Amino acid sequence: MRIIAGVAKGRTLKVPHSAATRPATDLVRSATFSILESQQADWSRVLDLYAGSGALGLEALSRGAEWADFVEHSPRCCSIIKQNLEELGFSQRAHVYCIGVPKALSLLQDRYGIVFLDAPYADTTVPAVLEQLAGSTLVDENSTVVVLHSARRTLAPCYGRLSRVKERRHGDTGISIYQQEALS
Repeated sequence: MRIIAGVAKGRTLKVPHSAATRPATDLVRSATFSILESQQADWSRVLDLYAGSGALGLEALSRGAEWADFVEHSPRCCSIIKQNLEELGFSQRAHVYCIGVPKALSLLQDRYGIVFLDAPYADTTVPAVLEQLAGSTLVDENSTVVVLHSARRTLAPCYGRLSRVKERRHGDTGISIYQQEALS
């Protein structure tokens, strides 16, 4: 797996070799970032939930994100993310939280312009995580939430104040883009 674009374009990423980890393919990452560029997303702070190898957050850093926080519960994956950050020269622009996503959402306090949520396809907690995220201060009307999920699993059009604004399918992966409704 390689970084697709930006300052680290073409650089190889270390990935965990496990049946539980399914890194987003180059095609899915390319489509995802194409959507983000067309949405004119806020690249100041990025949150990569269920980070695995960190490919999504690392790609964002390569493309100009100022800061990325990675959340992953597996110590082995956390170590791989840290190695990737070091190899790409992004260690000073990121932090790895080696904890579960629900706990991270209750601890983190920054506002993020982009949130990636790439849970294992079998994980049934994604709707609850989206509800928790929607009710938090981590996202606002300028935030974009990107959910990569099984194309066979349909996500709701809204979670709290997060509304789906775009949906794409690439092979067995669905890409759902959510943004927060503006306060009236």
